[in-house]
Amino acid sequence: MADLTQTPASFAWWRSLPKAWLVIAAIPLALAAFDPAQLWPTLTFTAEAFGHTAIFIAFAVLAIGYLKASGAEAVVAKAFQGRETRMILLAAVLGGVSPFCSCEVIPFIAALLVAGAPLSAVMAFWLASPLMDPAMFLITSGTLGFEFALAKTLSAIGLGLFGGFMVKAFAATPVFVDPLRPASAGGGCGCGSPFKGAPVWRFWSEEPRRAVFKETSLENALFLGKWLLLAYLLESLMLTYVPADWIGTFLGGNGIGPIVLGALVGAPAYLNGYAAVPLVDALLVQGMSNGAAMSFMLAGGVSCIPAAVAVWALVKPRVFSAYLGFAFVGSVIAGLIWNVVA
Repeated sequence: MADLTQTPASFAWWRSLPKAWLVIAAIPLALAAFDPAQLWPTLTFTAEAFGHTAIFIAFAVLAIGYLKASGAEAVVAKAFQGRETRMILLAAVLGGVSPFCSCEVIPFIAALLVAGAPLSAVMAFWLASPLMDPAMFLITSGTLGFEFALAKTLSAIGLGLFGGFMVKAFAATPVFVDPLRPASAGGGCGCGSPFKGAPVWRFWSEEPRRAVFKETSLENALFLGKWLLLAYLLESLMLTYVPADWIGTFLGGNGIGPIVLGALVGAPAYLNGYAAVPLVDALLVQGMSNGAAMSFMLAGGVSCIPAAVAVWALVKPRVFSAYLGFAFVGSVIAGLIWNVVA
């Protein structure tokens, strides 16, 4: 008798597929089965939206490849040298524009904390880093407009400054004394630049750096393509099936309520910084307020699983709670400001 407990080799291949690609394939299949009339409009919307941002995706992919191949990430470490106030300022600014992914922040920050860098500067970098980078700025500009992308960048820096100076002010309290978990320093995911020391801006003169550029560009093209395709499919479904008056009722208006709610729902609804852009675009069309959109993206970016895990892996729960608290309060403040300015 055949052993039915074993997965046939001919069907085992699907387990190795990224779940995002499976969802991308499942959505059209589900539409074809349950709402065939909506299949073609959804595919057309997705293709047009993806085509609209294609130039920004290309710039983003090339920018990330250049930063990795040149070793420009080494510049970020200079923010953690000097006086504490200066470190907080530079850490927030560089965190808001640096190309670090969430997992490579773990060994980078662990090394800085073990080396004695103040938690205030680390917190400033930690809060700002997952919210914006060169690639995300381009994607956000292409979908939500340059003004929103610039406002989010400034908000990311402001959030970093807020958290950094709050830690500095209360550094002697029990919350921030002895912040590290035991044996928190460790290896990373390997997604950072393999080149150490001073950056080599003309990287194409060295074969290893050219190879890193090609590999990084391909990996990020697939990464961005995967998440944006999924996000545009979800955006189309949201515009079709989620009542606009429901969004307007809960997330519309100019009061503080929608902004607070946007920050609260940001974490569970957030895919990642790239996929969130089309979703926010759809929510804005359906009546979401500008302030709620900003608080959603900021709070969701800081508390999304990769960024939160990076912090949780290194610091004790009380510091992690402060990290989430700073993110929530700072996101609401940024949302209130953006509601007035926009």
